[in-house]
Amino acid sequence: MSTLPAREGPSPIVDVHAHVLLPALQQLVAEADPEGFAAQQALEVRRNGPESMVASGKMIKERWGQLTDLDRRLADMDAQGVDVQLVSPSPSHFYYFAGEKLALRLVRAANQAVRDFVDRAPERLNGLGLVPLQHPHLMVEALEHAVLECGLLGVEIGSFAATPGAERSTVELSDPRLGPFWSRAEELGALVFLHPFGCSLDERLDRFYLANTVSQPAENAVSLSHLIFSGVLDRHPALKVLAAHGGGYLPTTLGRSDRAWRVRPESHGCAQPPSSYLRKLYFDSLVHSPAELRALVAATGPEQVLLGSDYPFDMGSDAPVAEVVEATLPAEDETKVLADNAAALGITPASTRTATPTA
Repeated sequence: MSTLPAREGPSPIVDVHAHVLLPALQQLVAEADPEGFAAQQALEVRRNGPESMVASGKMIKERWGQLTDLDRRLADMDAQGVDVQLVSPSPSHFYYFAGEKLALRLVRAANQAVRDFVDRAPERLNGLGLVPLQHPHLMVEALEHAVLECGLLGVEIGSFAATPGAERSTVELSDPRLGPFWSRAEELGALVFLHPFGCSLDERLDRFYLANTVSQPAENAVSLSHLIFSGVLDRHPALKVLAAHGGGYLPTTLGRSDRAWRVRPESHGCAQPPSSYLRKLYFDSLVHSPAELRALVAATGPEQVLLGSDYPFDMGSDAPVAEVVEATLPAEDETKVLADNAAALGITPASTRTATPTA
């Protein structure tokens, strides 16, 4: 067992955005639905382009140990000054093409695998599971499995999902069918971690790595706008939604959204101006710029931003704590981002949990 590195202050430094790769999950889906898996792989090639696919394959190979090996992860956390990681599956494991039966198998396997990984270092880790966004009627069952059966803190979801079948449709986060899921997540106090994977712009972003640098912040902005404008946050005021990558393009560019809310009747699905909902959402600190982090904290309030690294991917940060310090926030705000906000949200090491929620 590893022990927490010594630090001053009452709350541990918590990285809320860190991933684990689950090779057994990929093998399961490839064997159970080879046609769907092959189609998903082809979609990734189309979206990213050949140059980025080669570079990403090399990156994954180089960082395989960090994605799968616990001892390497703990050593990296120590070097970064991170006490606790909130571990979520790599978004490549969403597999939103899977049919109902396979989807439930996959999310249950992912939830248990994350739980098993966390249990190997419960004083340093906690975890999030998965739900099948492409099948809204199965999401409550999957959420309860993650939180009530596996003891995880919540689940990770993508920005949208394509429903499989002859008549394909898209599930957006404003979809009314997600109502029971939002209600149950609110009841359980479960964290919902919004992490885009893939972008509907497809081939328009297939060069220069735009499939990541543009699509991730764009997808965050679109999906958060669906949440806000549809009134989900009005109906579920205690819902805990954490957006990766600082919420993308949305938090510091909401003037146009507020204008639409004031002058366009179809934009009036939420009770208050869209910018007011930034204080009801949470964001990680991963914006890769001290000036942008200061702007994010100014837009949302210092209570809404939490440390995130996207460990261990190359588009993440190898020094997340140092990057927050580099932003030169007021000392009290820096402490909130690094530690106190996570503690307030109940993001603690798994070893501190005395019982599994039963709500």
